[in-house]
Amino acid sequence: MQVRRLSILGVGLLGGSIGLAARSILSDCHVVGYGHRKATLDRALEIGAIDEAAGELEAAVLDADLVILCTPVGMFSEILRTIAGKLKAGAIVTDVGSTKRSVVAEAARHLPKGAHFVGSHPMAGSEKRGVEFARTDLLAGALCILTPDGSTDAKALAAVEEFWRTLGMHTTRMTPAEHDAALAGVSHLPHAVAAALVAMQRPEALKLCGKGFLDATRIAGGDGGLWRDIFIDNADQVRAALGELREMLAKFETLLDPEKGEELRAWLDEAAKAREALVRERLREEE
Repeated sequence: MQVRRLSILGVGLLGGSIGLAARSILSDCHVVGYGHRKATLDRALEIGAIDEAAGELEAAVLDADLVILCTPVGMFSEILRTIAGKLKAGAIVTDVGSTKRSVVAEAARHLPKGAHFVGSHPMAGSEKRGVEFARTDLLAGALCILTPDGSTDAKALAAVEEFWRTLGMHTTRMTPAEHDAALAGVSHLPHAVAAALVAMQRPEALKLCGKGFLDATRIAGGDGGLWRDIFIDNADQVRAALGELREMLAKFETLLDPEKGEELRAWLDEAAKAREALVRERLREEE
């Protein structure tokens, strides 16, 4: 599918970066951006993230080949309901949300038969927020997870996969349920832990923190509303990941006995080796 008209609903960091990349790489693509705030849309136009601004959802998706939901996941249901009757036949809708079971279900509930939904989750972003931090290369070399289910149109899936790859991303596929279970552990729980580490500190202790604390808690600077929606939407899997973390911390606590010093060292070394292997793998992927 050739994307001649791209509609980005929510022109923030990620939506703006998608627009910048699409306008840079897809020469015949006209990018329409939707947002609530005129200042945000004006800034998106100014930096070249979009060709056209729309303050209404219906106008934003009119005649679009591909629509990308880039708002917080808590807004997806209402957006899908609103745009359903305005999508042209054959239009494809995807998203960038960090949870997938709910959006797939909402798309099936609201979208007409002539439109197709394919869940996407680009694993790219930053703790920063706002279109002013958008970058043309934000997606380059990053992973995008596509989440088809049994009702996903094969041609639409291939088209969305091709779109992300054209923007420089690697892609993989998993079911919505597999996605939400995996991301609870490697994305959602880490954000909660980072926030908890900051929240538990006394003000006088925070004055003493070094680079290690700042590195470990960097993601706690993310948008609270966006993460609230993610945690609530994926609460069952986040609770399951929390249970696994409690078990691991309980094991760590038992290793604080001086007589278990070598076992503690081995536990730490094992985690260090696993992280080093992950870093090496990511570096190879970027080459």
